[in-house]
Amino acid sequence: MKTLRMEEMNWVDIKKAINDGFKTVVIGVGSTEQHGPHLPTQTDALIADVMVNLITRNLKNALQAQTIRVGCSDHHLPFSGTISLKKLTLKAIIHDYIESLQRHGFETIVFIPTHGGNFAPLKEVVEEAQEKHPNIKILAFTDLMRYVDTQDKIAANFNITIEEAGGHAGEVETSQILFLAENLVKKERFQPGYLGILGKEEIEMLFEKGMPSLTDIGVLGDPTKASKEHGKIYIEKMVEFLTDEIKKTL
Repeated sequence: MKTLRMEEMNWVDIKKAINDGFKTVVIGVGSTEQHGPHLPTQTDALIADVMVNLITRNLKNALQAQTIRVGCSDHHLPFSGTISLKKLTLKAIIHDYIESLQRHGFETIVFIPTHGGNFAPLKEVVEEAQEKHPNIKILAFTDLMRYVDTQDKIAANFNITIEEAGGHAGEVETSQILFLAENLVKKERFQPGYLGILGKEEIEMLFEKGMPSLTDIGVLGDPTKASKEHGKIYIEKMVEFLTDEIKKTL
């Protein structure tokens, strides 16, 4: 097929694909939130959309449903442009995706989150939905620490420290967007954000008091170390990692 994106297909071709054995559907779960003064608010959604498209191709006999582009981002609300869903709202949206997709004949439904605030709600809803629909597989990669650790290990190959790689709009995400949509990056605004330890205390403060409690520019990490070349490798390696993780559970 020319495209695996269902949003680019018509119902006739989607139905034919399912009947021909395309029984797996993959959905990215991103966000619409600030990513510092230099990256677009669609950063997480764009990364999700591209990576899921590549993962879908790797899985074979799979289609990609429309990316969920808004997530749980309350801790970013002090910054303009952030749109945040309540946890119950995001879970309801995911439930409705599952109800719709299983009705059409998909036997395996896979969710890939790319925003930290979505991992826990997604884990909950997948467990709930699997109980309701025991005859299909509902999967999601919801190990946030392994996701971050995998990115940090890739960064180490470029001599980028964990602090520079950053958890938000740092070297990693800035490199990814330089690769995916360089025209949307404000390079003249690159500056280091919070470069301290992100331990339990700092993470709790981040979620309780918001991102400004750690950084007034909304950046965790150092975007000045970013490059398009790094971004390409981050995307490729994360797609490889996530594809392997999903295949283990299929």
